[in-house]
Amino acid sequence: MTGHFKNSGIINQGGPMTVSGSAIGDGARVVHQHLSEATVGGRADVGVITMKDSEARAVIDTLQLEPKPVNGIPFWCGRADLPGMAARVAMIRSLGQGQRSTMAAFENLREMFRPAVIALVGIGGGFHPDVSTGDVAIGTRAVYYDLRKETADGIQRRGEDRETPVAVGNAVNSFFIDYGEPARFASGDEEFDVIPCIIGTGDAVIADAESEIRKYLKYYNDKVSVVDMEAGGLAQAFHERGNLPQMRGWVVIRGVSDYSDKDKNDILQKNAARHAAEVLRALIPYLPCRI
Repeated sequence: MTGHFKNSGIINQGGPMTVSGSAIGDGARVVHQHLSEATVGGRADVGVITMKDSEARAVIDTLQLEPKPVNGIPFWCGRADLPGMAARVAMIRSLGQGQRSTMAAFENLREMFRPAVIALVGIGGGFHPDVSTGDVAIGTRAVYYDLRKETADGIQRRGEDRETPVAVGNAVNSFFIDYGEPARFASGDEEFDVIPCIIGTGDAVIADAESEIRKYLKYYNDKVSVVDMEAGGLAQAFHERGNLPQMRGWVVIRGVSDYSDKDKNDILQKNAARHAAEVLRALIPYLPCRI
């Protein structure tokens, strides 16, 4: 145009057109709205999932975490000063026990803190005769035992096996190279062993030494050392949702509080939870969690 006419608005001389980061009209302006600290919690090197109060308290005390609610969800966060690094840690306590609540906790950590590694930390039931109460098992492989088919001839169990990505598996191997296998730890006047293990996991509480689940797990893999009710949810959640570039894997740390039989009780849970938290602190420097 020439003369008294002045161009305004948008001109397109044909073909597709994409407009972004733009505004039209008198006084128009572009406002870039980013998610604030009130919406997301920032970044974490390690995300931690606990379930019981004793488990959460042990991690909070050991890593000196502080409450940091995000979008109404309770988290506990801190910067743990560890050998060679200061790790940013975000912990959530799942709303209930079991696989489903663990998957929801995983998703909250993933959305709010985008951790590189997620650790499930707390107590579990001893399953192998070489595991004693107070010992700690580090699991990078989970066998889910509750898939089954019910027929007129009885129940046919179908296990499902999930393993953490190789980066975390190598990190755990390096931990045991340095500490020994089993590793010997001290907590106050107590000593306990730390072992690598396969976790048996499902939604059923095992409190019978002769249960069909026990027999099935021994048949499926006689290296299962500890059982819990959450590891399968963590492994499955990572399998389906661990697609962010910085997410490197998961690990399960279980302090043994009972033998998953009729003598199962809560007396040893506090010590077992504390031992698990102390092993988490020792393991973090090995994990591929530096972002």
